[in-house]
Amino acid sequence: MSRHADLVHRLQRRLACHQALHDPAREPRNGLRWLPEVRRWQAARLERSFRRFLDDPRRAAAARFFLTDVYGDHDFTRRDADIARVLPTMQRLLPSALLSTVGDGIALGALTHALDLRMAQALGAISPNGRRLDDARYSDAYRHVGLPRLRDRQIDLIRDVGLGLGGALRMPGITPLLKLSRGPAHAAGLSELQGFLERGVAAFKQLGDADAFLAEIQRGEREIATRLRAGAADPFGV
Repeated sequence: MSRHADLVHRLQRRLACHQALHDPAREPRNGLRWLPEVRRWQAARLERSFRRFLDDPRRAAAARFFLTDVYGDHDFTRRDADIARVLPTMQRLLPSALLSTVGDGIALGALTHALDLRMAQALGAISPNGRRLDDARYSDAYRHVGLPRLRDRQIDLIRDVGLGLGGALRMPGITPLLKLSRGPAHAAGLSELQGFLERGVAAFKQLGDADAFLAEIQRGEREIATRLRAGAADPFGV
């Protein structure tokens, strides 16, 4: 099997997993009362943790891209449904490196949602009558869920998506290529995917040193994970 065909096969598996996790008929935990609050609270926490990036004009666009397109409280089902529907067309439009980045983004979304479902389930057991999350309640649920290897994998995927977009900037003519593909992408039903790639490449173009930015995100998120597992009094403190 060629590398490109292997990427497509992997992308198909990740899409199938993503769709199964979001299907309320197949995954009834999507109806858990705590799930929207988990997603809302995590998005707000991440924005607080990213404040230093958002306040830096050079890094703000990349940080905002992660919050809105990669790891925030946003519904990516439209984008991923478009990908599933037009996967044969996408194979011809996208180079392998960008196809791999799209696959990492979908894998990150699926893993994040799977962990969110477990958090919502844990909160239902720990605080069945609760309504709002705080640091202490979140920390209790985090330790109840455990799964440190999957948490580490989640952070690795954040890095992989960023590295893929940063690597796209080294492709000859990537910006004109994305502009030229805008019309065909929209015609093929790839508008959500096209927007994801254009926003990501534009954000990383402003960034400069993508490796340092991604390493700082990784380091910060791993430190928070370590403090959460240890039951630290202020796990999200800078």
